[in-house]
Amino acid sequence: MSTSFQGLTAVITGAGSGIGLAVAKKLKSYGATVIGLDLAPGGIGEAGTWVKCDIGSDQSVSEAFAEIAKTHSTIDILINNAGVGSQGTVEDATTEEWNEVLNINVIGTSRVCAAAIPFLRTSSSAAIVNTCSMVASFGFPRRAVYSASKGAILALTLAMAVDYLKEKVRVNCVNPGTTDTPWIDRLMLQAQDPTKERAALEARQPIGRLVSAEEVANAIVYLANPEQGSTTGTVLAVDGGLHSLHVSR
Repeated sequence: MSTSFQGLTAVITGAGSGIGLAVAKKLKSYGATVIGLDLAPGGIGEAGTWVKCDIGSDQSVSEAFAEIAKTHSTIDILINNAGVGSQGTVEDATTEEWNEVLNINVIGTSRVCAAAIPFLRTSSSAAIVNTCSMVASFGFPRRAVYSASKGAILALTLAMAVDYLKEKVRVNCVNPGTTDTPWIDRLMLQAQDPTKERAALEARQPIGRLVSAEEVANAIVYLANPEQGSTTGTVLAVDGGLHSLHVSR
């Protein structure tokens, strides 16, 4: 693994913090050149070059890839990690909320892929990894809009995997359980009892704790590794056993 990414260029959306930053640091440690796309640099300076990008905007994505093209004609790895969350039932959700979440999480991922694929075509190690979620496969309370967006990401992953199979662009996704990231910290601050809410989230996962950003990053790096040439159209769960284990407490 330590030399698998030498000489490769990776573009990561949502690279300023959380899972995206953990992936950036790991890929850099393995020798990759990292370009982080995000609204603000966050911690990406520790691992690579920041390019400002709002994946919810056609113009912003076009400008970001025009900037990348100034120094790179090839992209070997694309990690689609940027996204926004949402809470509530379909009765709670407004049309504006649906439009925002789907535009960023689903259409935004598609925008970035469409912009990146011409660069990926020139690579002999092309891989796309999308950050999905366990809510794509299971019903979680008060996650209607977010779940719908991640269900679309899972379907999009499989559709792209078959569309680009002959061009040797591998496409996979990870399905994390609840992950210990700044986004979860912000979510907890909105709860009436943050300590109780966090304990409930931890208890929901069979391992009894939240998944770490580094654990999800490890899975993403595995899927992006050019040595995994036969791995495409794969959905990899990183959820503490949530998808397959039912543990009595």
